[in-house]
Amino acid sequence: MVPRLHHLAEWLLSMAKITGGDKLAARLSEIARGLSKPSTLEVGFLENASYPDGTPVALVAAVQEYGAPSRNIPPRPFFRTMIAEKSPEWPDAIAGLLKTTDYDAEKTMMQVGEGIKGQLQQSIVETNSPPLAEATIERKGSSKPLVDTGHMFNSVDYKVE
Repeated sequence: MVPRLHHLAEWLLSMAKITGGDKLAARLSEIARGLSKPSTLEVGFLENASYPDGTPVALVAAVQEYGAPSRNIPPRPFFRTMIAEKSPEWPDAIAGLLKTTDYDAEKTMMQVGEGIKGQLQQSIVETNSPPLAEATIERKGSSKPLVDTGHMFNSVDYKVE
């Protein structure tokens, strides 16, 4: 009985005909061209971002992120928190955007960059702990951590190369 099934399977396979191989190869080639463009995404506080006095925004953000015990600044991990919460969503978002952009890696990374930029800014807004010291609240007139002039918030950016 088994040899007959084997012959039946061979017969069925010989009856199948697959067409359109040239179209498939052309489409795969188009997709490969779109994905082969170099596209690296950086999101955060880019190299050229600085305060009016020349202080790099990335330095201020790092002090806020990790704290500075010698200056009595506790850690407020807004960046790490955002990555931990949001990064699991990124692969599916990228896959969907690749389809939407017809597999154009550069366009996809631009849209992903804009999305992660917004997520990082939202994390800055949502970070409320640990609370500010009373002296800091008096100096700036607000109890909101991470937001004083808005310069750090507005400096969140991305670039695609």
